[in-house]
Amino acid sequence: MVGEWAAAGTALLWTLSSLAWTSAGRHIGATSVSFIRLLLTIPMLMACGWLIRGLPLPTDADAETWLTLGLSGLLGFFAADICLFRSFLLIGPRLSLLIQSLTPPIAVFLSWIFLGEKLEPRQWLGMAVTLGGIVWVVLERPERGHHTHTPRQLRQGIVLSVVAAVAAALGVVLSRKGIGQYDAVAATTLRVLCAMPGYIVLLSVLGRWRRIGRSLQNGRAMRIMVFGALVGPCLGAVLYMVAVRHCHAGVVSTIINTMPVLILPFSIFLYREKVSPRAAGGALLALAGVALLVL
Repeated sequence: MVGEWAAAGTALLWTLSSLAWTSAGRHIGATSVSFIRLLLTIPMLMACGWLIRGLPLPTDADAETWLTLGLSGLLGFFAADICLFRSFLLIGPRLSLLIQSLTPPIAVFLSWIFLGEKLEPRQWLGMAVTLGGIVWVVLERPERGHHTHTPRQLRQGIVLSVVAAVAAALGVVLSRKGIGQYDAVAATTLRVLCAMPGYIVLLSVLGRWRRIGRSLQNGRAMRIMVFGALVGPCLGAVLYMVAVRHCHAGVVSTIINTMPVLILPFSIFLYREKVSPRAAGGALLALAGVALLVL
């Protein structure tokens, strides 16, 4: 169950990085967060590649690997993440992550279409139980005073979250197709490098380079960003590539989407949200579903 356990580790690390991005985004904005976290991640991954393989860059990858993993990186690290980070700021991480529950069924469908992969009955049951628990958790509404988004922000946040879910599903299927027996660290480096042109074009069109420069001078935000980059697109993304190599794309997406459950303790202690027994029951249900997948 290497893939399932790697997916569980990814979910935990990405939960921590989501909190970091939300915090840093309040200081420097979603676009700056999205670009700078990859800028910080590249040297971290290069150092890992040099220590593990003696190659800091994926220069040994063939053209098909570059194409498939590169497209997955552009969809996952650019399209999906920039939409998701913006929705975090518009409607908050819990509602945004609820909509990401669409990712596993989309990934299952795409994996069946493009890779011919099918799920076993136990996996279907585990996915259903997990997603049921996730939806139960994030539908638990905080007190009215915690709602700070306007109706327009709500609409925009929902649309962006749906786009992020579709892009993430495409990304996980392409990652599974492209990883093969290639090194996970090198594959992650390749995906990050291929996401950068998307940001360069976007920042140039929006004229945001001055804002990026000011953001880099924000010491408080940068300290948060370094932590987020280490646990998220560096360590978490490497575990993600290990997961998609050894496990069905839909199962990986399901386990990773337990982030709304994992974020509950942080919502309680950091944001002072009250979690009802119903939400706690949903969390236990989601964890039971994950247990069906990994045990």
